[in-house]
Amino acid sequence: MVAVAGLRRALFARHCNPWSAWTRWASAPLTLVPVWTRRRSHAGLLALWLALNPIVFGKPRHQRAWASRAMLGEELWISDRPRDAAMLLSALTSALWLVGMVAARCRRLRPAMIASALQMALTLVYWERMVRYFDRATGPETPKAQ
Repeated sequence: MVAVAGLRRALFARHCNPWSAWTRWASAPLTLVPVWTRRRSHAGLLALWLALNPIVFGKPRHQRAWASRAMLGEELWISDRPRDAAMLLSALTSALWLVGMVAARCRRLRPAMIASALQMALTLVYWERMVRYFDRATGPETPKAQ
């Protein structure tokens, strides 16, 4: 259990870099491509990108950025797993991702794009929840520097 927590901490220490958070968010529509094209090479490239994304960006100089606080809040939230609105948002974004996947499989562009856009929008709402969660957990006076 300690090893998992240490690995999670090491991943989030880098994933809280705003470049990591925003590029991963912007990659959401790309998850539809391998299903649409039915090419394993596209799935492999996407999997490689999503796996490397949290580690290719270095630790941020500070943690004041909104995206950084969202990722750090998510790390805390994953550890605590409270039953709150964020859990519902997470389930809804997952459901929208699944709708997008089904639409991509059927090669229905408009429903796939709408599902992806809604997923991305709800992800931002979820991130806002994570920022609030992080700010509550760390307190307003806690320095957000590493």
